[in-house]
Amino acid sequence: MIGESVSRVDALGKVTGEALFPGDIDMPNQAYMKILFAGRPHSIIRRLDTTAAESLEGVLGIFTARDVPVNEYGLLQNDQPVLCGPGSNKPYAERVRFIGDQVALVVAESEEIAAQATKRIEVEFEDLPIVTDPDEAMQRGAPLLHPDRESNIFQRNRIRKGDVEAGFAEAAVVIESEYRTPAQEHAYLQPEAGLAYIDDEGRVTVEVAGQWTHEDQGQIAHALDLPVDKVRVKYAAIGGAFGGREDMSVQIVLALAAWRLHERGIDRPVKIIWSRPESILGHNKRHPFILRSKWGASAEGKLLAAEVQVIQDGGAYVYTSTKVLGNATLMCTGPYRIPNVKVDAYSVYTNHIPGGAFRGFGGPQGAFAAEMQMEKLAVALGMDPVELRARNVLKEGDLLSVGSPLPEGVTLDRVIESCAENAGWDRTNDGWVAPELEQPVEPHLRRGIGVACAFKNVGFSYGFPEECWATVELHGGVEIEEVVLRHAGAEVGQGAHTALVQMAAEAAGVPLNNVRLDPSDTATSENSGSSSASRMTFMAGHAIRGAVEAAMVKWQDEDRPAIAKYQYRPPPTTPFDPETGQTQPSFAYGYVAEAASVEVDTETGAVRILDVICANDVGRVVNPQGVRGQIEGGIVQAAGYAILEDFRQEGGEVQTGLLSTYLIPGIWDIPERVRPVILEYEDPGGPWGVRGMAEMPFIPLTPAVVAAVYNATGVWFDEFPLTPERVLWGIQASASN
Repeated sequence: MIGESVSRVDALGKVTGEALFPGDIDMPNQAYMKILFAGRPHSIIRRLDTTAAESLEGVLGIFTARDVPVNEYGLLQNDQPVLCGPGSNKPYAERVRFIGDQVALVVAESEEIAAQATKRIEVEFEDLPIVTDPDEAMQRGAPLLHPDRESNIFQRNRIRKGDVEAGFAEAAVVIESEYRTPAQEHAYLQPEAGLAYIDDEGRVTVEVAGQWTHEDQGQIAHALDLPVDKVRVKYAAIGGAFGGREDMSVQIVLALAAWRLHERGIDRPVKIIWSRPESILGHNKRHPFILRSKWGASAEGKLLAAEVQVIQDGGAYVYTSTKVLGNATLMCTGPYRIPNVKVDAYSVYTNHIPGGAFRGFGGPQGAFAAEMQMEKLAVALGMDPVELRARNVLKEGDLLSVGSPLPEGVTLDRVIESCAENAGWDRTNDGWVAPELEQPVEPHLRRGIGVACAFKNVGFSYGFPEECWATVELHGGVEIEEVVLRHAGAEVGQGAHTALVQMAAEAAGVPLNNVRLDPSDTATSENSGSSSASRMTFMAGHAIRGAVEAAMVKWQDEDRPAIAKYQYRPPPTTPFDPETGQTQPSFAYGYVAEAASVEVDTETGAVRILDVICANDVGRVVNPQGVRGQIEGGIVQAAGYAILEDFRQEGGEVQTGLLSTYLIPGIWDIPERVRPVILEYEDPGGPWGVRGMAEMPFIPLTPAVVAAVYNATGVWFDEFPLTPERVLWGIQASASN
């Protein structure tokens, strides 16, 4: 079954409408919930009066901060109140720190009544100074978002390798630039929704869409001060995630409402569906970054030194910022051999919407700075950009900036070569030579081509604990007639459940139809970890194969049904050394290179992406059609990041809170052609040689597009998205200089 483009196991249900997403699930006698959001970027709630709202007919209950047993949560740090307001056991929980902080929950007979009641809740705010510039937030004396901390800087990373001053002194060319990357909205099809109730075993049960059932379960149990086994989390069909569902949205508040109603003798399911504006305001975004880079190279194109300052706008709470910063810290110097490196990286609190996980997880921001530096160095040296990369790219045994080698199976040199050849580069005795694009007859239209590459960790990194469990049951008489696989991994649209079934069939030696998957339920599955970090196929493959092998032993002993569990733990990783930055960051990586050709209208500034080549080493392919879909989808999403999606926050207020003002790619905006080049160099550490690959196609597209625009116009853009306004202003400014 490995390597076959089998039909997705969830396809029929999703195209017929039989599959139920959280918003589709209804239960008898259910009630409805609405949330009162803060609507203020930085304030203290001095008074919260729910009397008028409680008097509204049809209101079943209103819950505030004083109703939360342990009023804190967070994926990495418990720095966020479940509900903001007075009466809480959490210090400073009466503060709101971004407009999407949640203040009160209203449960009523209908959604309309609940919405009406939220408007009757009286809140007295004392506004505080608003901090939105991460540079200013870092300064001594800046208003503190969290008064129990000494600074708005909540994470520092540093790398010290070699002697950067000596490296720059030796360099023939030195390039200095400041890059700024924007926030990005996940814009998944299904807004946050869910249903909570008390099940037949007395557990608080929440049916939602997320990325890590057991982490959701743990955070709910912590906030409600319940034993973990008194909380159950089930995932229904999930309408996209891209990292945006790693952090809490409605999980804890749904459980809180159902539990508190139960304590009052009201055993009714509670349902919520966020509107699109609520979704945009209420969940995290891709982090904006400021990256100040100085790189030096010899006249022969050998990289000698890199110095980078990385400032991450973390927003109001930590979420996954510290781990995202770790990736950006590593990737801001690219996948290159650089003997002398100095990096200082900071995560900073601001009154913006919190930054969190988004496909690429710090890789797109770090890679943008690194790849743009390579492009500028290539121009300054008069060298082809592919040739410059080929001379410096990391190979087997080379040391990263953090002093450790990549795990065995480094293939980026071959990935770059394949991308370049497919994009029309020639390899001559003097090195690589870029193709000459045919120009349009219209003088205001100019075409250009650009290239970029990247690497990305597979799995959690920097010492974060990793595990993945699988439970397998083998049923039958003489032959195995059914394989039951119980696994908690989330299917967020990427085809994970199909891959799980394929791997179980492969391991057990049975047809695909003989495998039955029981997914994403904390009551039936052990912890699988998150469907993120391009890790699920890699991690689950090891766990499934181990469980099947253990069950096979029982099967041979005629212990039937043969049931076995297996926990896979990958090789350990280590955190950054606080002084040198030395670390073994990750146990596996994926490698990607992309070439993009564009057409720029110099009269309007419009950029059209014509063609994208994506060469991606995926190890061994589990499902070729699924891999192609991931590549195409990732590039379309990255195209929006590069040229279209302009998420605006001013004074802590969102200016683009609708999909009519925050534009995502439509059919006329996506690249005209995407050509996946799927490379299979088996990962020595992966199950069946598999590598993770879901995030990789996203990462290098923006620098490839920006390089192509430079190739077309001769204008550098150090900030994006490349909206028509930004491009036109850049062209006009360049012409006037």
